[in-house]
Amino acid sequence: MNRISDLQAFIAIVEKTSLTMAAHQLGRSLQSVSRSLAAIEEDVGVELIHRTTRRSSPTEAGLAYYHRLKTALEDIEEAKLQAAHRRLEPSGLLRISGPTGFAALHLVPATAAFLELHPKIEVEVSTYDRYVDLVEDNLDLAVHVGPLPDSTAKAKRLADLRRVFFASPGYFAKYGRPKRPEDLSKHQCIVRTARVGADIWPFTVDGKVKTIKVTGRFRANGASVINEAAIHGLGIAIAPLWHIRPLIDRGLVELALARFSPPPIPVHAAWSGTRVLPAKTRMFVDFLSQRLKAKRL
Repeated sequence: MNRISDLQAFIAIVEKTSLTMAAHQLGRSLQSVSRSLAAIEEDVGVELIHRTTRRSSPTEAGLAYYHRLKTALEDIEEAKLQAAHRRLEPSGLLRISGPTGFAALHLVPATAAFLELHPKIEVEVSTYDRYVDLVEDNLDLAVHVGPLPDSTAKAKRLADLRRVFFASPGYFAKYGRPKRPEDLSKHQCIVRTARVGADIWPFTVDGKVKTIKVTGRFRANGASVINEAAIHGLGIAIAPLWHIRPLIDRGLVELALARFSPPPIPVHAAWSGTRVLPAKTRMFVDFLSQRLKAKRL
């Protein structure tokens, strides 16, 4: 068995979590796949796959090796196709993560449109409301809303997401609509308790960012609860426009202080710091970027 076949067997074992399933996928015998794994581990000098009677899972060294190896093999395949002057049709499984709310409203519709264009690609989406470790969580790509943490990952800024002030039509009818940010000090404001300094709201005047301290009788730690409180007339809230767009479209909330909108929030696609992105990942990043910019969120 040649070296490429051995490496392909290792990739299949990691992705299928089973030597038997890897052998079935590759159309090879179980003994052949087992020999390939043994040859690779002997060559590397460490255990790459931890085997039990039920599951074969990568060790820490095996997972790191998998991520570098998978990219390298995809580069080789892409080079072969280009050398043969054939159009590259991306294929394989693409593992993506994103924040729960953003994934449901924007990542899933974008993925559906992308899969229509590329029938040989499969996508698995995991939702997290935290920063993820691409290697530890076995991800090809992570979508982050907000500033990126210090990381060895590479990233592309996909778009800037606007933030807005909003309340229910009933609230504005009863208490009036603020005309300047300073007017917020006279209004009930819904503060998110999950963040330190969440009662200090930013706004923009003549291109400069300023802040104002707000108060209110209702506070909550979750975005969905805050949105619901605003619908029920409990005060003015601040949120990313993408998060409340469905509420605006249904007439449940209205915007205020549009000329003084807070600074936008960046959204990035991040991936492990490998040499070259696989074709399917690179194409999805470009596709998602174009889609988000077109929506003007």
